[in-house]
Amino acid sequence: MKLSLEEVLAGIQPVKPVWRDQARRRLDDLASPHNSLGYLLDLAEQLAAIKESMTPSVSKKMVVTMAGDHGVAAEGVSAYPQEVTRLMVNNFVAGGAGINVLTEAAGAGVTVVDMGVAGDLSQLADRKQILSYRVAHGTQNMANGPAMTQEQAVQALEAGIEVAGIMVESGIELLGTGDMGIGNTTPSSAMISVFSGRSPREVTGRGTGINEKALENKVKIIEKAIAVNQPDPDNALDVLAKVGGFEICGIAGLILGAAYYRIPVIVDGLISSAGALAAKKLAPYSANYMIAAHQSVEPGHQYMLELLGLRPILNLNLRLGEGAGAALAMPIVEAASRIIEKMLTFTDAGVTKADDSEA
Repeated sequence: MKLSLEEVLAGIQPVKPVWRDQARRRLDDLASPHNSLGYLLDLAEQLAAIKESMTPSVSKKMVVTMAGDHGVAAEGVSAYPQEVTRLMVNNFVAGGAGINVLTEAAGAGVTVVDMGVAGDLSQLADRKQILSYRVAHGTQNMANGPAMTQEQAVQALEAGIEVAGIMVESGIELLGTGDMGIGNTTPSSAMISVFSGRSPREVTGRGTGINEKALENKVKIIEKAIAVNQPDPDNALDVLAKVGGFEICGIAGLILGAAYYRIPVIVDGLISSAGALAAKKLAPYSANYMIAAHQSVEPGHQYMLELLGLRPILNLNLRLGEGAGAALAMPIVEAASRIIEKMLTFTDAGVTKADDSEA
Protein backbone atom coordinates (compact mmCIF):
# COMPACT_ATOMS: atom_id res chain seq x y z
CA MET A 1 0.00 0.00 0.00
CA LYS A 2 1.38 3.37 -1.01
CA LEU A 3 1.35 5.85 1.86
CA SER A 4 1.88 9.58 1.87
CA LEU A 5 4.57 11.22 3.97
CA GLU A 6 1.87 12.90 6.06
CA GLU A 7 0.15 9.58 6.81
CA VAL A 8 3.38 7.97 7.92
CA LEU A 9 4.48 10.89 10.09
CA ALA A 10 1.09 10.85 11.80
CA GLY A 11 1.26 7.10 12.31
CA ILE A 12 4.67 6.79 13.97
CA GLN A 13 4.23 6.05 17.66
CA PRO A 14 6.77 5.71 20.46
CA VAL A 15 7.52 2.26 21.79
CA LYS A 16 5.45 1.50 24.87
CA PRO A 17 7.21 1.79 28.24
CA VAL A 18 5.26 -1.23 29.53
CA TRP A 19 7.11 -3.45 27.06
CA ARG A 20 10.47 -1.98 28.00
CA ASP A 21 9.67 -2.55 31.66
CA GLN A 22 8.57 -6.14 31.07
CA ALA A 23 11.68 -6.86 29.00
CA ARG A 24 13.97 -5.33 31.61
CA ARG A 25 12.47 -7.43 34.39
CA ARG A 26 13.14 -10.58 32.41
CA LEU A 27 16.66 -9.48 31.45
CA ASP A 28 17.48 -8.59 35.06
CA ASP A 29 16.48 -12.15 36.04
CA LEU A 30 18.68 -13.92 33.48
CA ALA A 31 20.72 -16.78 34.87
CA SER A 32 24.00 -14.89 34.67
CA PRO A 33 25.77 -12.21 36.71
CA HIS A 34 23.75 -9.01 36.71
CA ASN A 35 24.24 -6.96 33.54
CA SER A 36 27.11 -9.22 32.48
CA LEU A 37 26.00 -9.00 28.84
CA GLY A 38 26.15 -5.21 28.90
CA TYR A 39 24.84 -3.37 25.84
CA LEU A 40 23.38 -6.59 24.42
CA LEU A 41 20.73 -6.37 27.12
CA ASP A 42 19.85 -2.82 26.11
CA LEU A 43 19.46 -3.98 22.52
CA ALA A 44 17.32 -6.91 23.64
CA GLU A 45 15.09 -4.56 25.62
CA GLN A 46 14.74 -2.24 22.61
CA LEU A 47 13.86 -5.13 20.29
CA ALA A 48 11.25 -6.48 22.70
CA ALA A 49 9.66 -3.04 22.98
CA ILE A 50 9.66 -2.50 19.21
CA LYS A 51 8.19 -5.94 18.48
CA GLU A 52 5.99 -5.91 21.60
CA SER A 53 7.12 -9.46 22.27
CA MET A 54 9.44 -11.34 24.59
CA THR A 55 10.48 -13.40 21.55
CA PRO A 56 11.45 -10.61 19.13
CA SER A 57 12.63 -12.46 16.02
CA VAL A 58 14.96 -10.59 13.65
CA SER A 59 16.24 -13.58 11.68
CA LYS A 60 14.96 -12.32 8.32
CA LYS A 61 17.38 -9.48 7.57
CA MET A 62 17.84 -7.10 4.65
CA VAL A 63 20.23 -4.25 3.90
CA VAL A 64 18.68 -1.70 1.56
CA THR A 65 21.35 0.14 -0.40
CA MET A 66 20.06 3.41 -1.85
CA ALA A 67 21.99 4.79 -4.84
CA GLY A 68 22.03 8.32 -6.23
CA ASP A 69 24.34 10.84 -7.84
CA HIS A 70 25.15 14.41 -6.84
CA GLY A 71 25.63 17.50 -8.94
CA VAL A 72 28.18 18.76 -6.42
CA ALA A 73 30.56 16.01 -7.58
CA ALA A 74 31.46 18.42 -10.40
CA GLU A 75 33.25 20.54 -7.79
CA GLY A 76 35.99 17.93 -7.28
CA VAL A 77 34.87 16.82 -3.81
CA SER A 78 35.56 13.12 -4.40
CA ALA A 79 38.59 11.06 -5.37
CA TYR A 80 36.47 9.20 -7.93
CA PRO A 81 34.48 10.26 -11.03
CA GLN A 82 30.69 10.15 -10.97
CA GLU A 83 30.63 7.15 -13.31
CA VAL A 84 31.74 5.00 -10.38
CA THR A 85 28.23 5.16 -8.90
CA ARG A 86 26.81 3.28 -11.87
CA LEU A 87 29.72 0.85 -11.92
CA MET A 88 29.27 0.06 -8.23
CA VAL A 89 25.53 -0.51 -8.67
CA ASN A 90 26.50 -3.04 -11.34
CA ASN A 91 28.91 -4.61 -8.85
CA PHE A 92 26.15 -4.84 -6.22
CA VAL A 93 23.76 -6.72 -8.47
CA ALA A 94 26.60 -8.94 -9.73
CA GLY A 95 27.33 -9.90 -6.11
CA GLY A 96 30.94 -8.75 -6.07
CA ALA A 97 30.91 -5.75 -3.73
CA GLY A 98 31.86 -5.50 -0.08
CA ILE A 99 28.21 -5.32 0.95
CA ASN A 100 27.45 -8.59 -0.85
CA VAL A 101 30.23 -10.40 1.00
CA LEU A 102 29.27 -8.97 4.38
CA THR A 103 25.52 -9.59 4.08
CA GLU A 104 26.21 -13.17 3.03
CA ALA A 105 28.29 -13.63 6.17
CA ALA A 106 25.46 -12.11 8.22
CA GLY A 107 22.77 -14.31 6.69
CA ALA A 108 21.10 -11.26 5.19
CA GLY A 109 20.12 -10.06 1.74
CA VAL A 110 20.82 -6.88 -0.23
CA THR A 111 18.21 -4.80 -2.03
CA VAL A 112 19.56 -2.11 -4.37
CA VAL A 113 17.37 0.94 -5.03
CA ASP A 114 18.01 3.45 -7.80
CA MET A 115 17.00 6.78 -6.28
CA GLY A 116 18.75 8.95 -8.85
CA VAL A 117 21.79 7.44 -10.52
CA ALA A 118 23.04 9.70 -13.29
CA GLY A 119 24.19 6.83 -15.52
CA ASP A 120 22.09 4.49 -17.64
CA LEU A 121 21.30 1.28 -15.78
CA SER A 122 19.19 -0.24 -18.55
CA GLN A 123 22.11 -2.20 -19.96
CA LEU A 124 22.90 -4.02 -16.73
CA ALA A 125 22.42 -7.76 -17.09
CA ASP A 126 20.80 -7.97 -13.66
CA ARG A 127 18.84 -4.72 -13.81
CA LYS A 128 15.66 -6.54 -12.73
CA GLN A 129 17.26 -6.90 -9.30
CA ILE A 130 17.21 -3.11 -8.88
CA LEU A 131 14.16 -1.35 -7.49
CA SER A 132 13.71 1.77 -9.59
CA TYR A 133 12.50 4.92 -7.85
CA ARG A 134 14.68 7.34 -9.78
CA VAL A 135 13.66 10.93 -9.06
CA ALA A 136 16.08 12.45 -11.58
CA HIS A 137 19.48 11.77 -13.12
CA GLY A 138 21.32 13.02 -10.04
CA THR A 139 20.72 16.13 -7.96
CA GLN A 140 21.59 19.66 -8.96
CA ASN A 141 24.86 21.22 -7.81
CA MET A 142 24.09 22.45 -4.30
CA ALA A 143 27.00 24.89 -4.49
CA ASN A 144 24.95 26.93 -6.93
CA GLY A 145 21.43 26.45 -5.59
CA PRO A 146 19.10 23.81 -4.09
CA ALA A 147 20.05 20.19 -4.71
CA MET A 148 16.40 19.43 -5.50
CA THR A 149 12.91 20.82 -5.17
CA GLN A 150 10.87 20.14 -2.05
CA GLU A 151 8.49 18.13 -4.25
CA GLN A 152 11.39 15.92 -5.28
CA ALA A 153 12.45 15.52 -1.66
CA VAL A 154 8.95 14.36 -0.72
CA GLN A 155 8.92 11.99 -3.70
CA ALA A 156 12.20 10.45 -2.58
CA LEU A 157 11.04 10.19 1.05
CA GLU A 158 7.84 8.46 -0.01
CA ALA A 159 9.86 6.09 -2.20
CA GLY A 160 11.86 5.03 0.86
CA ILE A 161 8.64 4.53 2.80
CA GLU A 162 7.27 2.36 0.00
CA VAL A 163 10.44 0.26 -0.07
CA ALA A 164 10.09 -0.31 3.69
CA GLY A 165 6.53 -1.50 3.08
CA ILE A 166 7.71 -3.92 0.39
CA MET A 167 10.33 -5.31 2.75
CA VAL A 168 7.84 -5.80 5.57
CA GLU A 169 5.34 -7.42 3.22
CA SER A 170 8.03 -9.89 2.13
CA GLY A 171 8.61 -10.92 5.75
CA ILE A 172 11.74 -8.92 6.60
CA GLU A 173 12.10 -8.47 10.37
CA LEU A 174 15.26 -6.34 10.54
CA LEU A 175 16.32 -3.61 8.11
CA GLY A 176 19.73 -2.08 7.54
CA THR A 177 20.45 1.11 5.64
CA GLY A 178 23.12 1.52 2.98
CA ASP A 179 24.17 4.03 0.34
CA MET A 180 26.08 4.50 -2.88
CA GLY A 181 26.73 7.85 -4.53
CA ILE A 182 29.97 9.52 -5.51
CA GLY A 183 30.23 12.83 -3.65
CA ASN A 184 27.62 11.97 -1.02
CA THR A 185 29.78 12.67 2.03
CA THR A 186 29.62 16.33 0.94
CA PRO A 187 25.82 16.76 1.35
CA SER A 188 25.93 14.57 4.46
CA SER A 189 28.58 16.82 6.02
CA ALA A 190 26.56 19.87 5.02
CA MET A 191 23.51 18.42 6.73
CA ILE A 192 25.28 17.74 10.02
CA SER A 193 26.78 21.22 9.90
CA VAL A 194 23.29 22.70 9.52
CA PHE A 195 21.60 20.48 12.10
CA SER A 196 24.38 20.77 14.72
CA GLY A 197 25.42 24.37 14.18
CA ARG A 198 29.03 23.25 13.89
CA SER A 199 31.25 24.63 11.16
CA PRO A 200 31.79 22.65 7.94
CA ARG A 201 35.50 22.50 8.75
CA GLU A 202 34.78 20.78 12.05
CA VAL A 203 32.50 18.09 10.63
CA THR A 204 33.94 17.38 7.17
CA GLY A 205 36.23 14.44 6.48
CA ARG A 206 38.10 12.90 3.58
CA GLY A 207 35.29 10.68 2.31
CA THR A 208 36.82 8.54 -0.43
CA GLY A 209 40.32 9.44 0.74
CA ILE A 210 40.93 12.85 -0.80
CA ASN A 211 44.19 14.71 -0.17
CA GLU A 212 44.64 17.87 1.88
CA LYS A 213 44.09 20.23 -1.05
CA ALA A 214 40.89 18.47 -2.08
CA LEU A 215 39.67 18.46 1.54
CA GLU A 216 40.15 22.21 1.74
CA ASN A 217 38.15 22.58 -1.48
CA LYS A 218 35.42 20.31 -0.08
CA VAL A 219 35.08 22.43 3.06
CA LYS A 220 34.82 25.61 0.98
CA ILE A 221 32.18 24.05 -1.27
CA ILE A 222 30.08 23.08 1.74
CA GLU A 223 30.48 26.57 3.20
CA LYS A 224 29.36 28.02 -0.13
CA ALA A 225 26.38 25.66 -0.42
CA ILE A 226 25.12 26.59 3.05
CA ALA A 227 25.63 30.30 2.39
CA VAL A 228 23.88 30.14 -0.99
CA ASN A 229 20.93 28.04 0.15
CA GLN A 230 20.44 29.11 3.78
CA PRO A 231 18.79 25.80 4.84
CA ASP A 232 16.55 26.04 7.90
CA PRO A 233 17.90 23.71 10.64
CA ASP A 234 14.41 23.41 12.12
CA ASN A 235 12.90 22.23 8.83
CA ALA A 236 14.22 18.83 7.78
CA LEU A 237 12.48 18.95 4.41
CA ASP A 238 14.14 22.27 3.65
CA VAL A 239 17.56 20.90 4.60
CA LEU A 240 17.08 17.77 2.48
CA ALA A 241 15.96 19.77 -0.54
CA LYS A 242 18.71 22.35 -0.35
CA VAL A 243 21.78 20.34 0.62
CA GLY A 244 20.68 16.70 0.63
CA GLY A 245 20.58 13.88 -1.89
CA PHE A 246 18.03 11.53 -3.38
CA GLU A 247 19.53 8.49 -1.69
CA ILE A 248 19.72 10.37 1.63
CA CYS A 249 16.00 11.17 1.31
CA GLY A 250 15.38 7.52 0.44
CA ILE A 251 17.22 6.38 3.56
CA ALA A 252 15.21 8.82 5.69
CA GLY A 253 12.03 7.45 4.16
CA LEU A 254 13.11 3.86 4.77
CA ILE A 255 13.71 4.66 8.44
CA LEU A 256 10.35 6.41 8.73
CA GLY A 257 8.71 3.41 7.10
CA ALA A 258 10.44 1.04 9.51
CA ALA A 259 9.15 3.10 12.45
CA TYR A 260 5.65 3.19 10.96
CA TYR A 261 5.61 -0.60 10.51
CA ARG A 262 7.30 -1.10 13.89
CA ILE A 263 10.44 -2.97 12.86
CA PRO A 264 14.00 -2.18 13.95
CA VAL A 265 16.37 -0.52 11.49
CA ILE A 266 20.16 -0.55 11.77
CA VAL A 267 21.63 2.79 10.66
CA ASP A 268 24.98 2.53 8.87
CA GLY A 269 27.54 5.34 8.75
CA LEU A 270 27.75 9.01 7.79
CA ILE A 271 25.32 9.10 4.85
CA SER A 272 22.78 6.84 6.54
CA SER A 273 23.01 8.92 9.69
CA ALA A 274 22.27 12.07 7.68
CA GLY A 275 19.06 10.37 6.58
CA ALA A 276 18.40 9.26 10.16
CA LEU A 277 18.79 12.84 11.42
CA ALA A 278 16.26 14.04 8.86
CA ALA A 279 13.89 11.22 9.86
CA LYS A 280 14.19 12.13 13.54
CA LYS A 281 13.54 15.80 12.76
CA LEU A 282 10.42 14.83 10.80
CA ALA A 283 9.21 12.28 13.38
CA PRO A 284 11.06 12.34 16.71
CA TYR A 285 9.68 8.95 17.79
CA SER A 286 11.34 7.30 14.79
CA ALA A 287 14.56 7.28 16.83
CA ASN A 288 12.98 4.60 19.05
CA TYR A 289 13.35 2.17 16.15
CA MET A 290 16.94 3.03 15.17
CA ILE A 291 20.07 1.08 16.09
CA ALA A 292 23.47 2.61 15.30
CA ALA A 293 25.70 0.10 13.53
CA HIS A 294 29.09 1.70 14.09
CA GLN A 295 31.20 4.80 14.63
CA SER A 296 32.63 5.96 11.30
CA VAL A 297 36.06 7.54 10.96
CA GLU A 298 34.36 10.55 9.36
CA PRO A 299 34.59 13.37 11.97
CA GLY A 300 30.98 14.47 11.55
CA HIS A 301 29.59 11.05 12.40
CA GLN A 302 30.17 11.31 16.15
CA TYR A 303 28.12 14.52 16.20
CA MET A 304 25.36 12.81 14.24
CA LEU A 305 25.23 9.97 16.75
CA GLU A 306 25.06 12.48 19.60
CA LEU A 307 22.12 14.28 18.00
CA LEU A 308 20.41 10.97 17.31
CA GLY A 309 21.01 9.81 20.89
CA LEU A 310 22.37 6.49 19.61
CA ARG A 311 25.21 4.33 20.87
CA PRO A 312 27.19 2.58 18.11
CA ILE A 313 27.64 -1.17 18.34
CA LEU A 314 31.00 -1.30 16.54
CA ASN A 315 34.07 0.87 16.01
CA LEU A 316 36.12 -0.64 13.19
CA ASN A 317 37.39 2.50 11.44
CA LEU A 318 34.92 1.96 8.59
CA ARG A 319 34.09 4.47 5.88
CA LEU A 320 32.89 2.25 3.04
CA GLY A 321 29.19 3.02 3.12
CA GLU A 322 27.07 0.57 1.10
CA GLY A 323 25.55 -0.68 4.37
CA ALA A 324 28.75 -2.48 5.41
CA GLY A 325 28.49 -1.48 9.07
CA ALA A 326 24.82 -2.43 9.18
CA ALA A 327 25.60 -5.88 7.81
CA LEU A 328 28.39 -6.38 10.35
CA ALA A 329 26.10 -5.34 13.22
CA MET A 330 23.23 -7.61 12.20
CA PRO A 331 24.52 -10.81 13.87
CA ILE A 332 25.01 -8.89 17.12
CA VAL A 333 21.47 -7.54 17.01
CA GLU A 334 20.19 -11.03 16.27
CA ALA A 335 22.21 -12.36 19.22
CA ALA A 336 20.49 -9.81 21.45
CA SER A 337 17.09 -11.02 20.28
CA ARG A 338 18.01 -14.61 21.10
CA ILE A 339 19.23 -13.69 24.57
CA ILE A 340 15.80 -12.50 25.66
CA GLU A 341 14.06 -15.31 23.80
CA LYS A 342 16.16 -18.33 24.74
CA MET A 343 18.26 -17.69 27.85
CA LEU A 344 16.83 -19.13 31.02
CA THR A 345 16.12 -16.85 33.93
CA PHE A 346 16.85 -17.72 37.55
CA THR A 347 13.10 -18.15 37.93
CA ASP A 348 12.98 -20.57 34.97
CA ALA A 349 15.88 -22.54 36.42
CA GLY A 350 14.37 -22.60 39.89
CA VAL A 351 17.39 -20.84 41.35
CA THR A 352 17.04 -18.38 44.22
CA LYS A 353 19.43 -15.43 43.87
CA ALA A 354 21.34 -14.33 46.94
CA ASP A 355 20.37 -10.96 48.41
CA ASP A 356 22.75 -8.12 47.68
CA SER A 357 23.58 -8.06 51.37
CA GLU A 358 24.82 -11.64 51.10
CA ALA A 359 26.87 -11.17 47.93
